[in-house]
Amino acid sequence: MKFEYSKHWLWKKKYRSEITDDMFEYAISNSDELKDKYWPDASNAICRIPPSGRILKVIYKRNVNKTFKIITAYWLD
Repeated sequence: MKFEYSKHWLWKKKYRSEITDDMFEYAISNSDELKDKYWPDASNAICRIPPSGRILKVIYKRNVNKTFKIITAYWLD
């Protein structure tokens, strides 16, 4: 998978350095595509990440050229 990053995620990445691209790929591929509450063109992926067992939420947009634009990501627990 190829990823693009929003300005918001590039800013938040400094504070959430433990969230990596591998976790994005795992969450998007192992989760149902849920519609976001605030942005009608964005999707959510909510998945439990092994081996830590923490739940990660990724908000992303699927682009036409088969890339994913990561808007933000954070731990739910």
